[in-house]
Amino acid sequence: MLSVVLPKGSLERATLELFEAADLGVSRGSDRDYHASIDDPRIDTVRFLRPQEIPTYVEQGLFDVGITGRDWITETDSDVVSLGELEYSKATSSPVRIVLAVVKEHAADRGDQLPDGVRVSTEFPQLTKRYFEKIGVKATIVPSYGATEAKVPDIVDAIVDLTETGTSLRKHGLKIIDTLLTSRTELITNAAAYADPEKRAAMDDIMLLLRGAVRARGNVLIKLNVLDAQLPDVLAVLPSMGSPTVTALASGDMHAVESVVPKRGVNTLIPTLKAAGARDILEIPISKIVE
Repeated sequence: MLSVVLPKGSLERATLELFEAADLGVSRGSDRDYHASIDDPRIDTVRFLRPQEIPTYVEQGLFDVGITGRDWITETDSDVVSLGELEYSKATSSPVRIVLAVVKEHAADRGDQLPDGVRVSTEFPQLTKRYFEKIGVKATIVPSYGATEAKVPDIVDAIVDLTETGTSLRKHGLKIIDTLLTSRTELITNAAAYADPEKRAAMDDIMLLLRGAVRARGNVLIKLNVLDAQLPDVLAVLPSMGSPTVTALASGDMHAVESVVPKRGVNTLIPTLKAAGARDILEIPISKIVE
């Protein structure tokens, strides 16, 4: 039913891990293969392409659905339908930013303080051109094909580049003076596929599974037993997404309690629960959380 295109390159590994967690595992002969398959009746074909190509090909109807970043949707000015954001990137769950950066000694602290004629290197020439037109600075845009941060100040005066944390830019002696775009990964389709009820239902199902896998990241299920008299003390220290589930046990003087909690901090939470009276504590991994 659906033809799917997934990103090759920096997003590839994180995307494969997400699909695996969503029970949509991708099978291919090797990591160099551009053709793949997913054992799901809603998905007919799977291809891998560079994320910057995906918006255009989805817009043209060559694929029904694809995963790419808002950065490349904006750069290519593609007319696609976003089915929603997926909160993951190549290294973190935070959005990436397209930023304008100069050497840290530069006098400018904002993009509009740069002089006319400024030379700017970037992998996002169209987005960068529109940005400088908007702020009224005449800039010479120099397309970059990698290692953009290494071109300042010998080759260009400034760069527009993608960053998650800004660490690499600081390492190269650069400072960020503006953010052009904040970008998350998105599941996209085209108008024709979106208008097809059968395809739309299939895409909604896939998005449900992917979002469930994203939501489950960093969380675990804690299950425990506790005497009735100590139940208030345990509930007082047990975090939860909503409200813990509390069930009376057959013994009559104990309750079973379970709650989804952040994985970060479980190393201190479990001893705290034990001290509050919890027993038979289980920590269980979660693959999906669907609201």
